[in-house]
Amino acid sequence: MTMPDMSVDIAGVKLKNPVITASGTCGYGREYLTFYAPEELGAITVKCVTLEPREGNPPPRVAETPGGMLNAIGLQNPGARYFLENELPWLKSRGATVIVNIAGNTVEEYVKVAELIDESSSDMIELNISCPNVKKGGIAFGVDPAAVEAVTRAVKGAVKKPLIVKLSPNVTDITEIARAAEAGGADALSLINTLLGMKIDVKARKPLLANMTGGLSGPAVLPVAVRMVWQVSRAVKLPIIGMGGVHDTESALEMLMAGADAVAVGTAMFYDPYAPIKIRDGLLRFCRENGYRSPSELKIKE
Repeated sequence: MTMPDMSVDIAGVKLKNPVITASGTCGYGREYLTFYAPEELGAITVKCVTLEPREGNPPPRVAETPGGMLNAIGLQNPGARYFLENELPWLKSRGATVIVNIAGNTVEEYVKVAELIDESSSDMIELNISCPNVKKGGIAFGVDPAAVEAVTRAVKGAVKKPLIVKLSPNVTDITEIARAAEAGGADALSLINTLLGMKIDVKARKPLLANMTGGLSGPAVLPVAVRMVWQVSRAVKLPIIGMGGVHDTESALEMLMAGADAVAVGTAMFYDPYAPIKIRDGLLRFCRENGYRSPSELKIKE
């Protein structure tokens, strides 16, 4: 029996397997070293990096929900320069493929942090467009097609590394947003980011999160994510990293069959740190036992 080739190509970057960590769930890789080496996965997407350090939102910032969790961390991070000096060199010394998730409040901020990352040894840049555009009254970049195209075009024009645009699901038509990112020059897409949600403390009669609302993630959002990956894969010609509720081999297979080229594991890592490794091994086993030569053959053809 021929062993499947589990490597995948995302915008010209070859990953040894199609399993990636989702931004914000594995820190900068060190936190999971007790369980496995970061270089065992296709890539590590690090916690979001901004131009300057951020303290994040006040607590409580996390709440458990049926089948998932809400978070309102607020992009807490030590800033781009600290990351480049202290975290990235360690990850690259391990031989890991590194995707750096970046955010900003203005197009100019996005460009500045992207330029810093572009000069580093990182492999790809992921654009978090779920941040508020302060010049447009605080509306998130990711819900306005014109803003998506503009910020993508500005960042792509300033960098040489492959640019992944991470799409927000909090929109009416995800394909419209995907096409805007493609028009702006995106090299790949990742989706979905978290769904906006809320949890009430019924005893205190107030929202449980200090921020009132937060991002819903975990297995509960999987059907929404699979549907959006399916739609986007048929609307654009870009590689797709599918995420949102991926927690085991079957959920990863759903994403790949829907049209994703790779999958990212996030919330599942909080209750099962080995989830990405189990998924990696499960995908290999499924392909081998069912005669698939590569993950790309899993996509459902119409």
